[in-house]
Amino acid sequence: MAAWAGTVFLIATGAAAQPYAHRRAAQPAGPAANPSYMDRSVRPGDDFYAYCCGAWEKSASIPSDRVEVNPGTPLFDAHDKRLADLIGEAAKVESDGPGNRRIAALYKSFLDEPEIEARGIVPLKAPLREIAAIQDRKQLARVLGETLRADEDALNNTNFHSPNLFGLWVAPDMNDTVHYAAYLMQGGLALPDREYYLSDAEEMKKIRQQYRTHIAKLMQMAGFGDAETRADRIMGLEHAIAEKHWSLAEDNDVKKADNPWKASEFPSKAPGLDWSEYFRAAGLGNQSQFIVWQPSAISAEAALVGTAPLATWKDWLAFHFIDSYAALLPRAFSNEDFEFHGKTLSGAAQQLPRWRRGVFFVNDYLGDDLGQIYIKHYFPPEARSQVQEIVANLLAVYHKRIEALTWMTPSTKAEALKKLDALRVGVGYGETWRDYAHYEVKADDAFGNAWRGDLWEYQHQRARLGKRVDKNDWTMTPQTINAVNLPLHNALNFPAAILQPPAFDPQAPAAANYGVIGAVIGHEISHTFDSEGSAFDSEGRLRNWWTPEDFAHFKSETAKLVAQYDAYKPFPDLALNGKQTLAENLADVAGLAAAFEAYRTARPKRPAADTDEFASDQEFFIAFSQSWAMKLRPAALREEVLTDTHSPGPYRALAVRNIEGWYRAFDVKPGEKQYLAPEDRVLIW
Repeated sequence: MAAWAGTVFLIATGAAAQPYAHRRAAQPAGPAANPSYMDRSVRPGDDFYAYCCGAWEKSASIPSDRVEVNPGTPLFDAHDKRLADLIGEAAKVESDGPGNRRIAALYKSFLDEPEIEARGIVPLKAPLREIAAIQDRKQLARVLGETLRADEDALNNTNFHSPNLFGLWVAPDMNDTVHYAAYLMQGGLALPDREYYLSDAEEMKKIRQQYRTHIAKLMQMAGFGDAETRADRIMGLEHAIAEKHWSLAEDNDVKKADNPWKASEFPSKAPGLDWSEYFRAAGLGNQSQFIVWQPSAISAEAALVGTAPLATWKDWLAFHFIDSYAALLPRAFSNEDFEFHGKTLSGAAQQLPRWRRGVFFVNDYLGDDLGQIYIKHYFPPEARSQVQEIVANLLAVYHKRIEALTWMTPSTKAEALKKLDALRVGVGYGETWRDYAHYEVKADDAFGNAWRGDLWEYQHQRARLGKRVDKNDWTMTPQTINAVNLPLHNALNFPAAILQPPAFDPQAPAAANYGVIGAVIGHEISHTFDSEGSAFDSEGRLRNWWTPEDFAHFKSETAKLVAQYDAYKPFPDLALNGKQTLAENLADVAGLAAAFEAYRTARPKRPAADTDEFASDQEFFIAFSQSWAMKLRPAALREEVLTDTHSPGPYRALAVRNIEGWYRAFDVKPGEKQYLAPEDRVLIW
């Protein structure tokens, strides 16, 4: 996963996922090299994060409607206010086009609480009647198929826990990157990860009990009798599913995911589910082949469809339908939704204001409509040009570093350089925009807009199957403060919104820009060769282009990085998982090293005078560390450790321990707590 690809996985509706847990754990956070953030009483070699960010962390407080805060939070708040203003302008000039009219209607529908209250639970009734009418396993398969929806990028968010039984990901075929293929992903869970069901930690037991209470409350509010018994049945079924789910670390091994199954093979490989009926209901009756990402989990879930009581599956379907859309129901439902998903799982004390949740709603369903307006107002051409220059400098550094590798054989090196030369880098926005003409948006129907939006997205993705791949396709909108590596496209995307302070400032010192946005760009380039990206060739195909000797060296070095991050322990009962976060940690280290070299190469021939506070090399590393400053509520931090392929921000800042330039800049010596002996430092590229 690209370290900046922190796309939130939306369960069934974007409105249900983001409003109560607004987090930007994978984004830069703070002005570069700010002396007021620093704790000078700490030696850089003992705790570099505390040295750079300690004063800020001591004084920072998390707003009641957030689960985290960072120095850049006010700037991110301003970004969302900008988007709200653009939405407001669109409402004033609806006559300017269908995009403006859609944006205005969608936003209005979310803000219209009186209309939502007046409709009550009427939007639930027809779907719940359909679920209640299920009489046999074939009808169950039909309803399960009808609820199949599109999943996010498996290579950038592989821990699928959709409350739908499975998820469909449409992407280039791993072995034929010219055409789109259908990937089938594990699903069925609403808690963030299988460990929430299986862990014996007291905190997890407490969350499970609160989840059971949440299930019972929602079922009762929707008019179901004997809600406690139903909650027990649902919990039992999800526990059984969780036992068979692949862990996040297992998911990250893409070689295990390449499992092409013919549609005709599903009944024998995964008995229990009427696959013919399931695929027909999902609109996939003519799809001859699927790539099954987690075959043992898919088989186990299919078996449960055939063995778990029909009544249990009906309860499970009903609850997940209600839970997924609770944020768009009357206040009693949305409040209960926040009580569990916001307070219990993430630790937030208060919901974000409704206008802000409305911005997320529009972003989720009409992202490209809003994006076209955004770039006209907030993306100057000079910013794009300057970032493209930094990208070119980073690519040149990687080319030089790969050529200079002494451990890599010529054949592997040639493939690596070929892949680097073929890398497609998009800056700002894509070349084409989505056409939402067939997405029906009504100004008085928030629930229906979400339902139709999820279905539209699924149909949009499904329509790609078998067609030629659009190599210029973007997976993020321009207003997304993030970035992504796309291994199957051999491409990188840097949306316009990340190319602004605090990540990038055309007026900032080169040291600061290279220490933040340069490290981000270097990180994304590095994903091309990391523990996941190294499995794909220059055309995005899953192909081993390494000699056995080279890969053995690569594995031994990565094992050292796994051990390095395994040693970090945010909680007494929970350490980081070095294997789970390996690809991101590798990219952090390599990206930082490349950005440092690119900075030293690109800075003026006559070095600028050092600032009063620190030398320019120090400024580079301080800027990097401060870009990862963040303070999280314990529940949110625990969830991140368990479910994210990235290390939490304060630990990402410690990538400096592997960079020789950091030791020189701060005169870090043996005996200091974060000193690593040269042989223990990991720097592959």
